[in-house]
Amino acid sequence: MLQRSLFLLVLKQSTPSASASCAPTSASLISVFELKGSLRKVGAESDLKLSLGSLRMASKVTDSTVQIDPKSTVGGGVEDVYGEDTATEDQLVTPWTYSVASGYSLLRDPQYNKGLAFTEKERDAHYLRGLLPPATASQQLQEKKLMNTIRQYQVPLQKYMALTELQERNERLFYKLLIDNVEELLPIVYTPTVGEACQKFGSIFRRPQGLYISLKEKGKVLEVLKNWPERTVQVIVVTDGERILGLGDLGCQGMGIPVGKLALYTALGGVRPSACLPVTIDVGTNNEQLLEDEFYIGLRQKRTRGKEYEDLLQEFMNAVKQNYGEKVLVQFEDFANHNAFELLSKYRTSHLVFNDDIQGTASVVLAGVVAALKLIGGSMSEHRFLFLGAGEAGTGIAELIALEISKKTKVPVEETRKKIWLVDSKGLIVSSRKDSLQHFKQPWAHEHEPVKDLLDAVKAIKPTVLIGSSGVGRTFTKEVIEAVSSFNEKPLILALSNPTSQSECTAEEAYTYSEGRAIFASGSPFDPVEYNGKVFIPGQSNNAYIFPGFGLGLVISGAIRVHDDMLLAASEALAGLVSEENFAQGLIYPPLSNIRKISAQIAANVAAKAYDLGVATRLPRPENLVKYAESCMYSPTYRNYR
Repeated sequence: MLQRSLFLLVLKQSTPSASASCAPTSASLISVFELKGSLRKVGAESDLKLSLGSLRMASKVTDSTVQIDPKSTVGGGVEDVYGEDTATEDQLVTPWTYSVASGYSLLRDPQYNKGLAFTEKERDAHYLRGLLPPATASQQLQEKKLMNTIRQYQVPLQKYMALTELQERNERLFYKLLIDNVEELLPIVYTPTVGEACQKFGSIFRRPQGLYISLKEKGKVLEVLKNWPERTVQVIVVTDGERILGLGDLGCQGMGIPVGKLALYTALGGVRPSACLPVTIDVGTNNEQLLEDEFYIGLRQKRTRGKEYEDLLQEFMNAVKQNYGEKVLVQFEDFANHNAFELLSKYRTSHLVFNDDIQGTASVVLAGVVAALKLIGGSMSEHRFLFLGAGEAGTGIAELIALEISKKTKVPVEETRKKIWLVDSKGLIVSSRKDSLQHFKQPWAHEHEPVKDLLDAVKAIKPTVLIGSSGVGRTFTKEVIEAVSSFNEKPLILALSNPTSQSECTAEEAYTYSEGRAIFASGSPFDPVEYNGKVFIPGQSNNAYIFPGFGLGLVISGAIRVHDDMLLAASEALAGLVSEENFAQGLIYPPLSNIRKISAQIAANVAAKAYDLGVATRLPRPENLVKYAESCMYSPTYRNYR
């Protein structure tokens, strides 16, 4: 017979002010029910569980109870159903799931599990006696132990798997590790290691994270979204897996990208984990190796295209808005070029959408270029830009640079584009090729004689800035770097392709072939390089600088659309955070160790622009947007339980 007392705590939440401030409000105990007795099930005993629906019904029974307001929101609009945010860090909170979590179930709930950090009082209150060893350990000690363990692994994928397992059993400790060791762990949870994880996703798959929406769910997408346990989703990262980093079509195994991106939304941007939803749209794969792999977890069919594909995406976008509302951010991730531009163009006027490959990459690169002007001299309009790669990233970066020059010089963007040249697989994009070009390449077809390869293009255009977004490794050869260095005292070289194996050149090659004169940054990290007795620290043009803060800015302002001016605002904020000390080291980005402060500043700039453009819905506008952004950021510090 199971004898147990369960105290049902009902929290009275004060209604948020019109400003939807994130500042904590009071929480008070208004009713306590003591439930005692024995429960029987056929053939087994069962714990008493009260659904939230029952809780709300119970709250109507007596005048002494107050119904929880489902519209109460904090943290930029994420509904604080369980009263966690309405309490201060010193106050006790109740670890709700759909019932009060206790005993063995509490230890298996990653949102509330603290492992050995449960206090003696908490072990008594939540029936944990005997389920844990007698020792207690602080979160700091747990972090130290885990970092020691992770550092013993020699293979990055082993570190990735260890961190994934931690995220699945202790959410707060996972984010504490990531925030406190961001420079060390970022290459593990994201590029370059996440690329290998996606390639081997079927083999290392343990526990599902996120939603898998395949052609089997066509006509039932809304039902699938309702299967997700969280109702207050604010950010969705979705992929169809066709162009994962520079690795190509990985089908359903591309789920590692949305999972990794959203981990960074929380760790770097402070968006609450429960407000994040990773999604993979599975329409098949054209990767024969995966189709023949017995461990592949996706649909075993060729990739569907055309109307059936478009209808599934349309159903998904409609269902997202119906289920989560107008202000949920949908980030398109790693779609192939032909779909990425089409989806962004189709939905940007009806949904809050953002493509990190096109817009996020553009914003972070523009920030690097703006910052680099202090090292290479001149204004943006005085420089010539040459790109290797004319896909999502290349054309996205080029367009944002052209917009920035247009904004500064008041010259039409059609004219500022002429300072920017792109090279694709067939050579320099010129007007004589215009009829055969894809629509997103056509604005970059300028008057010039045909040029077949990158080296000849460098010699003809004489760029001051060389940018690689080709996804093809070692294409910035010794001859190319020497050529661009021959007519620039300090050439700006950005090798952006991921992962590391696909980078257009290494940091060592850039510094060596330019005789130590290049200003260099890359998409994936490189170690410091010593050349002629001087140590060069390569910068990393990592999208993680932009998208977490950008998303936070949209959330805290309640924005309903994304405008290009918001991307420019994010770039200007990031460029303004590079210190003189950073410039002295040849860096054009601030250190990632300060990423949370960077994200708060970017969020404030983006939110300010949303208010200026009239697309923000959270009114009135907070007086200090930086402090407001910081106050809305998720903290992974353990909470004390009643």
